[in-house]
Parts: sequence; C-alpha cells; structure tokens
Amino acid sequence: MKLTRYRKHFAIAALALAAAAGAGAKTLVFCSEGSPENFYPGVNTTGTSFDAAEPIYNRIVEFERGGTKVTPGLAEKWDISADGKVYTFTLRKGVKWHSHRAFKPTRDFNADDIIFSMDRQGKESHPFFKVTSSNHSYWNDTGMPRLVKAIEKVDDYTVRITLNSPEAPFLANLAMPFAAIQSKEYADAMLKAGTPEKIDQEPIGTGPFYQVQYQKDAVIRYKSFPQYWGGKAKIDDLVYSITPDASVRWAKLQKGECHVMPYPNPADLEAMMKDPKVQILDQPGLNVGYLAYNVTKKPFDDVRVRKAVNMAINKKAILDGVYLGSGIAAKNPLPPSMSAYNDAIKDDPYDPEGAKKLLAQAGHPNGFTTDLWAMPVQRPYNPNAKRIAELMQADLAKVGIKAEIKTFEWGEYRKRMQAGEHQMGMLGWTGDNGDPDNFLAVLLGCESSRTNGSNVAKFCHQPFEDLIQKAKSESKPAERDKLYKQAQVIFKEQAPWFTIAHAVQLKPVRKDVVDFKLSPFGRHSFYGVDIKE
Repeated sequence: MKLTRYRKHFAIAALALAAAAGAGAKTLVFCSEGSPENFYPGVNTTGTSFDAAEPIYNRIVEFERGGTKVTPGLAEKWDISADGKVYTFTLRKGVKWHSHRAFKPTRDFNADDIIFSMDRQGKESHPFFKVTSSNHSYWNDTGMPRLVKAIEKVDDYTVRITLNSPEAPFLANLAMPFAAIQSKEYADAMLKAGTPEKIDQEPIGTGPFYQVQYQKDAVIRYKSFPQYWGGKAKIDDLVYSITPDASVRWAKLQKGECHVMPYPNPADLEAMMKDPKVQILDQPGLNVGYLAYNVTKKPFDDVRVRKAVNMAINKKAILDGVYLGSGIAAKNPLPPSMSAYNDAIKDDPYDPEGAKKLLAQAGHPNGFTTDLWAMPVQRPYNPNAKRIAELMQADLAKVGIKAEIKTFEWGEYRKRMQAGEHQMGMLGWTGDNGDPDNFLAVLLGCESSRTNGSNVAKFCHQPFEDLIQKAKSESKPAERDKLYKQAQVIFKEQAPWFTIAHAVQLKPVRKDVVDFKLSPFGRHSFYGVDIKE
C-alpha cells in the first residue's frame, strides 16, 4: 500500500512539474534519499545535504567531473609560492549570481564573496558565524584555524591566502563542498532585513542551476541558469524527488518516474541487472563503514576492551548477510584504492574465546552493558545499519556484553555522535578529496576530536597524531604514503573503531541518461548530463 501511495503522490507532482517546465523542456529527476539539513555546506557533513547544495554553488577550485583532479573554478588560475605557504588566486570576471524573489544582485561575483565565505567559517566575531549553526566542522576538521594565517583581498579579482606552514592537501580541501562561495551582497541585504538565515534556507549561488522550490520530505526543484559562466546546462529542469525508501526509489526508476537513484538495496541488484532500460554504473568506493568506540567513556577507554569487541564480532557474517557482494571487509580506515593503504596489516580475528579472555584481563569477566547506535539511513558503506546492529548485538551477547540498540533522526544522530553522547556508534565516510588526510586527520585527528567534529571516537593519540601532522607538510607523495602506512599500524594497535566494510559504489541509472559520471566521493552532480530525446 505504501508503494501505491508514493507512486500516486509522485505522479501528481510529476504532472505539475511537467506543466511548469513547459513543452520541450528536458527534465531530469533524481530520486534522492532524504531532505537536506539546509543549503549551506559549511555547516553540514552529510552527503544528502551536500547533494542538495551542489547544483547551486561553485568553489574557488573544483574537482574534475568524475575524478579527483583539481581544476579551475571561480579562480581561473593560481600561483603557489616556493615555500608552499602563499596561494594567490586570480578570479574569473563576469560571473553572475542567481536572482532571488527577495534579492536582485547589483554586481558580479568578486573577491569580497571569497572573503565573506571564508570569514564566516573562521572568525567567531563574524555576524554570520552562528547563523544556521556555529559548528563549522569541516573547516575545523581540515585544520583551517591552525593553518590559515591570513586571507586578503589584493583587488576585486585577486585573493591571497597565507598559510602558517605548507599543507599538501590544502588546494584539494578548497574544492570540497564546505568551501562553497556565497554572495556577500545577499548576506548583507538579509542581515539588514533581519533575516540572515535566508541565505542558507533560500540560497543563491553562481552554479549551473538555481533553486525554484523546496518542500521538505517531498521535492527540491532547480532550473538551469542561462548565464552560468561555464555555459548553460544541457538539461532545463532538475528535480530531486525525496524518496527515503530504497525499494520505492527502485520502483520509480523502473517506471521512468526518476532517472538516477542512489543507494540501492543489495537484494534488488539482480533484478536491476535484468532490466533492459537500466544500467548499473559501478566503481570501487572511496569509503569506509565502521563502529566507533568513544574512547573517552568507560569501558572503551581501555584498549583491551576495544580489541575484545573487535574479536567478538563476526565480520564475515555481516558482509555475507547484509552487503551481499557489494562490499569488501575493511581492516584499515583508508580504502584499498588509495596508494597509502597498508595492505600488510592483519585484521583482528573473529575469536569469541579470545575476546572473553581479554575482557577478563580488563576487569570484565562477566561482560558489561553498553549502547550500540545504529544509523537511521542507508549508505553504500552501510546498506542496513539496523540489521548490522542486530548481528553485532547477538555476537556481543555471546561474550557477555549486553548492547542496547539506539537510533535517532539522521541530523540528530550526527549531532549527538559528534557531541560524544554514545559509547559505541556506527558511522561511515566517503572521501571528499582523494587525499589520505581526509580520512586519517578528519576522522581520527586530535583537532577533530575536540571540536564536535567528525572524530566521533574522540580518539587523540599522540604517536598517531605526530605521523599524520608530519604527512600534511610532506610534499613528496611516496614519503607521505610511508607516514600514512605507519599511522595505520598505530590505528590497528589502538583500535578506536571496528572497521566493517568498504563498499563498491553502485548507481542504477536509466539508459536514456547521457554522460552521467560517478563521483569518487559519492556525490551527485548533474551539470554536463543530458537526456536522450
């Protein structure tokens, strides 16, 4: 019955959208999996929110479509000083802002917008620092407060950023969603009107699409921006049909009610492969799914307990029963496709008797009681967190550990885990820039553990920290890889996570979609995509 209701709701919406688009307009429908928290990537950490903002904004630099290479964005070129500390960006001229019913821009994009977008994340005194949220976790997790010495406007089309020390991943970090550029003029107008939050709720940007409508839990509508500096998009209308249920997304794709869907159920893959109108794009995922132990809370402040839990959980049973061939066992926080991956590391064995002995040594001969947080959403690195939690719960009971499964709405779940309310909690990560720093520093670094950031294990271990900080300033890729490989050895010894799986990225797409490219970061970008007539 639920499936029928969804279909009826979507059919009515589709008729309205077609009428609004006009005859002959090309419309692409993306069956997205959830509603965004807002439209300001600087305070978000979920792919759902990043995807919703992606059509709207640009960054100083961008990743090439479908790859990890950094290419010009709002900056047409840049120079880096010999010591690696000074970046000078030459900005594009003639870049237009979207218009908005409450705001019409009077000028083109310029250096003031770069300064505004960075200062609102980096300066607590900035009037927009706390608008929407003060938790600029990506800015903090990438070490920007420590790293950035000065951001200066040289002239209207030149910006100079001075660093305190060389930083190998800096340029790639600026291509990440959190570095989206917003309009200072729009912000000033909304601040004056007493509605500063509008810039994040009713966004304007310089991107290939502008937002037309957002109805929470239902739809986001965008139209192509005719004045886009990169040239008008090939599709005229872009629709995000918000569809949390993977089986409903698949039903819509089959019927042609959407063109692209994320996060298929592994159990549906066989049927998808047989559908003559659907193709499944796939590539190794730049991701990891894991169970994080809050190392600041008893009993997980004891590495013996963490190791015991690792040994008590049957990873193979989880891979076989939940991933159904769409994932491989993870032993490191880095995915195997990265050159810094340390394949020499041995995973913790599945050994319930050994786990019991370790628990006894740690003072828990009869086990203990804990929570076990399970994500409420589906992700490639975790296709069914509830089921995985149930399997873990059963395994832990065999060694005397009683685990209570908890979950919350996705935004609340992230917020509470970042605040460290959990003892054990499932999360995962899809890389944002192809650099090992984006996994090891962002997810396991000391800075990220202290700032309600993405280090939900609250792991801060100085020998590990020293290696990843040294790697940041190392310019030779081979030397950086050596340092990261050593860091993975320490990670395995300290066991702040139970590493679950690296998932293969699978994307069911209708065959009338032309030139949709998989992002190595799991993002969804529709500029450059076309639909066959």
